[in-house]
Amino acid sequence: MDKPVLLAVDDDRQVLAAVRRDLQTRYARDYRVVATDGGPAALEATRELHRRGDEIALFLVDQRMPELTGTEFLLAAREHYPDARKVLLTAYADTEAAIQSINEVGLDHYLMKPWDPPEETLYPVLDDLLGDWAASRPAPFDGIRVVGARWDATTHDVKDFLVRNQIPYRFLDIERDPEAATLLDAGGDSEPLLPAVFFPDGAVVSRPGTTELAGRLGLQVEASAPFYDLVIIGAGPAGLAGAVYGASEGLRVAVLERHAPGGQAGTSSRIENYLGFPNGISGADLARRANAQAKRLGAEVLSPVEVTSVRVEGPARVATLSDGRELSSHAVLVASGMKVRRLGAPGIERLTGAGVYYGATLADAASFRGERVFIVGGANSAGQAAMMFSRTAEQVTLLVRGASIDHSMSRYLVDQIEATENIRVLTTTQVREVRGATHLEELVLESRGSDEPVTEKAAGLFIFVGAEPYTDFLQGVVALNFRGFVRTGPDLVGPGGEPSNWPLERDPYLLETSAPGIFAAGDVCEGTVQRVASAVGQGSMCISLVHRYLATV
Repeated sequence: MDKPVLLAVDDDRQVLAAVRRDLQTRYARDYRVVATDGGPAALEATRELHRRGDEIALFLVDQRMPELTGTEFLLAAREHYPDARKVLLTAYADTEAAIQSINEVGLDHYLMKPWDPPEETLYPVLDDLLGDWAASRPAPFDGIRVVGARWDATTHDVKDFLVRNQIPYRFLDIERDPEAATLLDAGGDSEPLLPAVFFPDGAVVSRPGTTELAGRLGLQVEASAPFYDLVIIGAGPAGLAGAVYGASEGLRVAVLERHAPGGQAGTSSRIENYLGFPNGISGADLARRANAQAKRLGAEVLSPVEVTSVRVEGPARVATLSDGRELSSHAVLVASGMKVRRLGAPGIERLTGAGVYYGATLADAASFRGERVFIVGGANSAGQAAMMFSRTAEQVTLLVRGASIDHSMSRYLVDQIEATENIRVLTTTQVREVRGATHLEELVLESRGSDEPVTEKAAGLFIFVGAEPYTDFLQGVVALNFRGFVRTGPDLVGPGGEPSNWPLERDPYLLETSAPGIFAAGDVCEGTVQRVASAVGQGSMCISLVHRYLATV
């Protein structure tokens, strides 16, 4: 396969030559540089590359061009290469045009001319964008292939695991893809149970569990040592922030994650309000960057690994894993986040995984292309999912128990939903029943103020009805409030002004639990602000408190 293309466009031939030179100097080994002198020529080149089946990884386009501005070109080119990264070259006076381009074409970055020296101004930006593009690039034909049935819950679990861990794969539906049967026939004499996962080395695994998949994929599931300075439970934003700061400051850190790095935030289709990303960032991209950063600095990230209990044993804090193994450390940071709350309506449990799902990924949006999708929930996660599905589904219906989404959802999401034609919002509405023989077919909806329930055809139901703290493994170890959130620092103070059941003379540190040396950060904490930035801040702050604690043991 030919190398992916970097397409540079500028009507000034001297500038174009400089762009070509700088791109070839840095990227010629992995990419093919194509340079065109003007918008119309670039658009024709884009169409020709599309006809030939070539990939374009990045557009680097001048804004001020006659006949076709940079923004106009990117708008037309997006129809052929929607996933290519887009960078605009601007003059100082073109800032407003760049902002407009962010809104209209999803511009990833804009650079002001001149960009010298490229090592400081150009390459860091393009390295980052090309890394993102490569991470989200569709799997080649000879990559991992999953053969299964669309409405099979185990097949969905396998696909969900691969997506959350950002492992590229190709899904072949046994009922719709002729290649699926051919692949199964080539797998051997006996037909494997579905889903079957075909690996590039020729191995075939039938109905694999997540631990077996992780081992095959080269994910780390076992710690390299029995004892660490700090064990972090949970690899969401708080846990990964703690890992980055802890490892960078010399601590030996192990992170234990039961699903995939990123936590709940990692499943978000778009985070629009995180500082430093004017065009937003997907939860998967944020998780990938943070995970890579933590590993680069020396932290071990183990996934999927589930902690079933924690105990204090003298100076050590011991985490017991679901397979019976134990991992000890001087200190523990609990950043286990939240677990989804289940929706109690007839038929939901039976059809979970077969049209009914908790949460949603980009793979789900692709699976329900051209179909009718319903989303339960009125908070940001539900709104982000609605916007994601609106790009592929025929119709998206948001089911909200309250009278409005204005008070439970960020304003930018409300505005986007109201401006999207194929999204409708049904307020004061709940799911009364879920129907279908082998998969979801109908929903029975109940609305306050209406005498009769309404039945609607549905292909997919995605549930975002809130979450509860994942703290089952902490029962009897640290103080929890009545809802299961971890109490830390000042929240441990009793009526007399002293910390209740606190064994030390000093007061507990700000994010320390009722067990000295066990800290908590992020959504799992009592009274926390459930935002990505807040979780990152608390996870980072915990490391300075861990250092203070370690100085006393």
